[in-house]
Amino acid sequence: MTQTTAIGLTQDAFETFLASRLEPRWLTDLRRSSWKAFQELPLPHDASPSPKQEEWRRTDIRRFRFDKFPLPSHTAHASSSNGQPTAVGPLLAAGLDLAGSAYALDSRPCKARLDPALAARGVLFGSLDDLVQSHGPAIEPYLFTRAIDPLYDKFSALHAACWSGGMILFVPKGVVIDQPLHMFSAMSPGQSDFGHALIVLEEGAEATVLAETASSDHAAAGLHCGAVEILVGPGARLRYVNLQNWGSGVWHFAHQKALVGRDAKLQWTIGALGSRLAKVNQHVALVGEGAHAQVNGVMFTDGTQHLSYHTLQHHEMPNCTSNLLYKGALQGDSRIVWRGMIKVDRDAQKTDGYQRDDNLILSESARADSIPGLEIEADDVKCSHGATAGRVDDEQVFYAQARGLTRKEAIRMIVSGFFQQVFDRIAVESVRDALGDAIGRRVREYD
Repeated sequence: MTQTTAIGLTQDAFETFLASRLEPRWLTDLRRSSWKAFQELPLPHDASPSPKQEEWRRTDIRRFRFDKFPLPSHTAHASSSNGQPTAVGPLLAAGLDLAGSAYALDSRPCKARLDPALAARGVLFGSLDDLVQSHGPAIEPYLFTRAIDPLYDKFSALHAACWSGGMILFVPKGVVIDQPLHMFSAMSPGQSDFGHALIVLEEGAEATVLAETASSDHAAAGLHCGAVEILVGPGARLRYVNLQNWGSGVWHFAHQKALVGRDAKLQWTIGALGSRLAKVNQHVALVGEGAHAQVNGVMFTDGTQHLSYHTLQHHEMPNCTSNLLYKGALQGDSRIVWRGMIKVDRDAQKTDGYQRDDNLILSESARADSIPGLEIEADDVKCSHGATAGRVDDEQVFYAQARGLTRKEAIRMIVSGFFQQVFDRIAVESVRDALGDAIGRRVREYD
């Protein structure tokens, strides 16, 4: 049976939430201090002018109300007849032979599975809620210590206080996981998701993680206030695909950060298709010499959707490379805001950093804002950026129609080609196909 506290993020609701959990003292203390900060910190539009407020200048959340959504209670775990979220299914895992899978519904863990051979080698995977109880000392050095700052803003403080339905992957030194692992979080109408993903790869480890979110009712309201923490150790390799596919009524707030160690490689691909409004901070820090990060983004919006993604490629050490490619397609009255920064510290000589954001406008009233930036303190670097926005070429549409395609089919083909550069970077063929199909279903004819 699923239970929740009373609607609203109140002190009573928070105390009930804490009482429903059996966690180490250090985590309870972190939750209480973060809750205190959440109560004291202003919403961005109420804050005094600052660089943080600048992040929100093009994103209006005055219609958002904290008192409309509940905190989860763990007096009972969500479940269904087969142990998986009902009414909605994952896209990325179809047809794949997985090394492990974990599911959550309405910010409660449902079910987790890991190949016993990997568990025998020390791999931890599944519910962070459960594993922090049984493996607290192993998790404490990583959770909210190096990547996510609980006090960054009101939403990060709320998440640190109330995260639930979290998932973890910990891969010990030298362990290589050949098959993908899958994380899936679903949301019911009017509910909340405070999911937290913690991924830690020790030295020389390798893994592929497919993570996705979805709503059981496409139009229902909901709240996601989440975070992703990724720590890639020296010489490790991580391929991480994160598909955000919430329904069109969900408010989506997230802080996501990766630390990439010496000679390590991270390929991080995001797909942003859902939500009413999304405000996401995606931060990659290259903290070891020779680190490499490739960040890919695919966005598709329609109706009155508003997606705001702020990216940071932070070069802290020398001889590191970063390459970011975001592509967005917009229909209806939707809007995409991308604000990207490459930051190079004084000691990060021999940096090679690049970022690009391209947008394809599919309607007269859609809007894309691209704000790239460079902040360079070193003097021996190669950094550049670019941004484009344009409409579908009518000659291309006519050419396709002349060969028997309908206008909608022609536009779908052009949109697919626009995203192909990102799709080609994804190593798992079925994931490329799933993202392409998900976008293709959303394309509609326009004048």
